[in-house]
Amino acid sequence: MMTSPDRQIFREVLAGLAAKTLTKIPALNGRVEKACKLVLGGDVELHPDGTALVNSLTDPTRAYQVTGTPGQCQCKDFEHAPEHLCCHRLAVGFQRKVQELLPAPLPPAAPLGEAPASVNVRIPLHGREVQVTLRDTDELRLLARLEELLQRYAPQLPASAQPPPPAEATPQCPQHGALKRSTKGKGWYCPGKMADGSWCQYKDKGH
Repeated sequence: MMTSPDRQIFREVLAGLAAKTLTKIPALNGRVEKACKLVLGGDVELHPDGTALVNSLTDPTRAYQVTGTPGQCQCKDFEHAPEHLCCHRLAVGFQRKVQELLPAPLPPAAPLGEAPASVNVRIPLHGREVQVTLRDTDELRLLARLEELLQRYAPQLPASAQPPPPAEATPQCPQHGALKRSTKGKGWYCPGKMADGSWCQYKDKGH
């Protein structure tokens, strides 16, 4: 279906053709008006072989076959109309001429195809989380772009979320392994026993 601007142009072109026809053959008055009604009503069907089928204005169950050159029509008025231009032949001529004069419609835009490689990622931007879609025709190049993006917009952790400092290393006894922290003061002591059953006297007072 035509959009409003296209429809308006169609009507203007048709009105111009009708006016020229009446100027050339005034005796066609009445038939020209009927021909315009047939064209505007979509009652003219043009065929590739040059023929056409035109619906009747008065009988919705009837249509008239209009041949090519020389144009002939099956209606009764064909023999009586000036130059055999009945309203059906006029309608076919108007329809063809309007289609020639109107600009060709633009072809529909081709849909954008899906990129061979794509990835979605969320990044922090000015205090907000934003979703970014990267597309590329090459997977390796896409991964390189993704790595660059993630490095540029690396999230900043709040102070409460910073990783804790590394734990203090536990001093070791050469014979028994890990020492225990003294509960009586600073330093570490060895909880192991010697071969004779006595407690190990190894201590570390530097921690």
